Amino acid sequence: MTEDRTQTSWARLAAAIREAREARGLRQADLAELAGISEGTVQNLEDPKHVRRRIPPSLAQVEPHLGWTEGSGLAVLNGGTPTLATAASPRDHSPPATQGGIRSKYSLRIVHELESGDPLLDSQVLSLPGAPGVRMTVIVHGEPDATPEEIQKALVAWRRAERNLQQLPGESDVQAANGS
Repeated sequence: MTEDRTQTSWARLAAAIREAREARGLRQADLAELAGISEGTVQNLEDPKHVRRRIPPSLAQVEPHLGWTEGSGLAVLNGGTPTLATAASPRDHSPPATQGGIRSKYSLRIVHELESGDPLLDSQVLSLPGAPGVRMTVIVHGEPDATPEEIQKALVAWRRAERNLQQLPGESDVQAANGS
């Protein structure tokens, strides 16, 4: 069943997206990178003359990076306002893991990070180049009192670092470079 979009305001949504992005100090390229979409897609979302027949999936992808809750874009399209996401929750003061849990498996440095209660920004499991079957786990935490803008900037920095990690040379690349 197709939803009737005749009462929606794409221009209003475009302006709201642009305003929220600029308020966070993000460029279109930054928002695209955070949301995992192309810069052209962000440009289309912010184009007040770009009328669509359906809700683009990219709308849901940009909402959290604009500081909006899920469904806020649709609310704007239907004449409402976006609902702002709440700030990062304060530190978690839960008790440490029991024996046999993460404390028995990982170094204290890792356990400390996992139990820090700092807001989790992202995590990634990557294959370790040159070591088949070996994986590395990256956990990206933010500061507990970081503003939404600071968190967005940290996520942009992490996306850049993540790309660099994924481009580490594999064993065959190292052998080729060494003339093996």
